[in-house]
Amino acid sequence: MAKKIMAMVDRLSDLPEPILIHILSMLPDGKDVVRSSVLSKRWRFLWRSVPISLDFSFPEDTYLGLPESGELEILDFVNSTHRELLYWGSGLKIRKFNVVVNFSVPERFDKDIDLWVYFATKKANVEDFTLECLSGYKLPQFAFKNSSLRNLNLQYCKLKLEPSVNVNWSNLVSLSVGYVKLTEGVMRKILSGCPNLECLLLDFIWGFDRLEISNVKLKKLTINSYETSECDVWLEILAPHIQNLELLGYSSGIRLRNVAALVTAFFRIDFQFDFGEADRSEKSEISCLKELLHSVAHVKNLELSHWCIKCMSTLALEGFQYQPSSSRFLKLHTNYEELDLPGICSFIQNSSNIETLIIDWHHQDRGYLYAYYFKDKERQIRTFETHKFNCSLLRLKTIKFIHLVGPLSVNKFVLPLVKYLLENAIVLEKFDIAARCKEIDVCLDQIRIEQELLSFPRSSSHASVTFSNQRSLPPLLLHQSQHA
Repeated sequence: MAKKIMAMVDRLSDLPEPILIHILSMLPDGKDVVRSSVLSKRWRFLWRSVPISLDFSFPEDTYLGLPESGELEILDFVNSTHRELLYWGSGLKIRKFNVVVNFSVPERFDKDIDLWVYFATKKANVEDFTLECLSGYKLPQFAFKNSSLRNLNLQYCKLKLEPSVNVNWSNLVSLSVGYVKLTEGVMRKILSGCPNLECLLLDFIWGFDRLEISNVKLKKLTINSYETSECDVWLEILAPHIQNLELLGYSSGIRLRNVAALVTAFFRIDFQFDFGEADRSEKSEISCLKELLHSVAHVKNLELSHWCIKCMSTLALEGFQYQPSSSRFLKLHTNYEELDLPGICSFIQNSSNIETLIIDWHHQDRGYLYAYYFKDKERQIRTFETHKFNCSLLRLKTIKFIHLVGPLSVNKFVLPLVKYLLENAIVLEKFDIAARCKEIDVCLDQIRIEQELLSFPRSSSHASVTFSNQRSLPPLLLHQSQHA
């Protein structure tokens, strides 16, 4: 075995030095890079030319939560980090530097963290810096000026600027800020100080109600859970140059004022339904979604969460007419709730440019909105079933159902939707249904339902319906189902 390893090392040693350096640069831990020096004379000093990645993460399970033991653990971590940085600071190129302290650190240790930040931003000039400090550490003023950073991730860090201090992150490409209160003034200084910024992620942020982005190079904006304690306060976003927008988590109360260049919008959002003020909460969230859909009617790619579908169904059953959508790619997240069907069908009816439709069925929730808003669920379903859709999906060529679980015969939602799509997609080429079932009786039931689906009338003579199932069937039955 030892001879084989040495033979492999010898073959690697014959490679050109730039390739060897590239191989070493792929190692995630700088210590492993240094250990390569013992392989042979060729490797002895090679590691000094490799950009190093350093990761100082306090092990979460070592902090017991007790004052005495916790203090000792923190002190050990701080001293160990200082020693390693002293070693790594001897003129080596450090590309990536992560510091993660996932508990509240006493304020007297802030000076130690200051030294680590200074090392990253002033001494080592790292390109990729992550600082996560649960105690709410205040980023020092000197850190706001740096020309080497390309990727910066700040979590739980207070960002407060003195009046005379401006941000100068001249080469920053990606910025992620999370779990912090931000003022409009600080955001304005940050954006003006990042002329090359391309991606911005705001994660669980609050404190401002206007986000104006004039950066020409900034193409992607992600907001995960914008928080506000006031129902009437909305976050207005003016971003005429962004092309990709993601709204995630609890992000109600967002208003898009100018997103003219937007190409892709992903709304994987949930709303906070307040039973204490149910009527006000429901109206506010539905109003928010109406505005969002209106603002992104021009995008080519659109993705909507299961909660969006429920709001859309509520609007559809009230007779609301959506503005025509220009989307060519549409992905919808839903579950097995029959009342989701009105929202899906109504939105598709007003999306005549769709070329690809994907429906993901794996999401589950408790239907809070329906339970509150529709007292007679069955009557609402009957009313919708009598509605006649007058639409032809002139460009829809590909449909995919993914993450279907369980017997289709029990679900009263899937079959009507399949029938609706087959009847209206006049140029459909492929309809792929990916389902999963484990029990043999369920799988046999699935085979019968598949036969029924294949018998549905189709507007497109070129349409093929295929099933990519994961089944626990005996080989003979599985073969029969696939060739039925």
